[in-house]
Amino acid sequence: MRSNGRRWWVPLVLALVVVLAGCGGSGGSDGGGGDASAGGDVGSEAMAETAGAGGGAGSAGGETDSAGSERTAEAIGSEEVLQTERRQALVRTGRVALTVENVSATERELTRAVRDADGFVSSSRVRRDDREEGTVVTSRLVVRVPSENFSTVFARIERAGEVRASNTSTRDVSEQLVDVQARLENLRAQRERLRGLYAQANDTEALLAIQERLSEVQSRIERLEARQQSLRRQVALSTIVVDLAEPLAGPKDRSRAWYDTGVLAAVLDSFGGVGTVLRAIVVGLAYVLPYLLVFGVPIAVLAYLLRYRRRGEKRDTA
Repeated sequence: MRSNGRRWWVPLVLALVVVLAGCGGSGGSDGGGGDASAGGDVGSEAMAETAGAGGGAGSAGGETDSAGSERTAEAIGSEEVLQTERRQALVRTGRVALTVENVSATERELTRAVRDADGFVSSSRVRRDDREEGTVVTSRLVVRVPSENFSTVFARIERAGEVRASNTSTRDVSEQLVDVQARLENLRAQRERLRGLYAQANDTEALLAIQERLSEVQSRIERLEARQQSLRRQVALSTIVVDLAEPLAGPKDRSRAWYDTGVLAAVLDSFGGVGTVLRAIVVGLAYVLPYLLVFGVPIAVLAYLLRYRRRGEKRDTA
């Protein structure tokens, strides 16, 4: 009897051990899936409540397998984009300082050349400074041209005047673009998982926690996308800064003493001074003549008549 009792308890104990092991394994897998889905940022309690329906989690396995091929295709496409960016992610910039005869004319000429190269002038500034030694006219152009036309446009700008300074630089932003792309893919995957959890959540606290995390992930995605677009624009369009300046226009050097002037130059300057004086006298007479005609002639006639009358009186007296 005692041996038969033992045989009855042994299968029962084994069955209990198997059931307990199965429950522990299923609970661990559900907790791990919830933590991975939230990227470690949503609380474990919210994830446990969200994934409460065990049958729903099990039925999603087929959808995960069916989406494997699509994710693989997306990964292949993103890898091709990254390889292209590694080859072309060079930001080229240049700076040229020129002395030109006419700043305005040179600006128009360079603007046409940049437009012919499918570029544009992003900013333009002209400045005129009046100094003791003369007037200084300067200008600054900032042009953007396609990176493939950078060398051609840069050489064309150098030929527009006398080069005072010229330099170019190249900055590799390949690693930055790769890093941004990788972070974007990770955040987008987190966003999709959070959206799935949000659709399955049936508890207010879990909904609020997932919604807050989803908003943070979306903001980070938008910032990274803006940075990615900025880097790609810098790679696609090179920047050239052009500084233009005219030769100093103003009075001649006055520091030279008068006795340093040559004899012939002094004689010519004297004749020029005489001519200036004569011209001034003629102009002055031209201004005075109308006054003489209007006021001088009547006064002269009156004086003559008075003088003639006095002579007549003297004759009568004699």
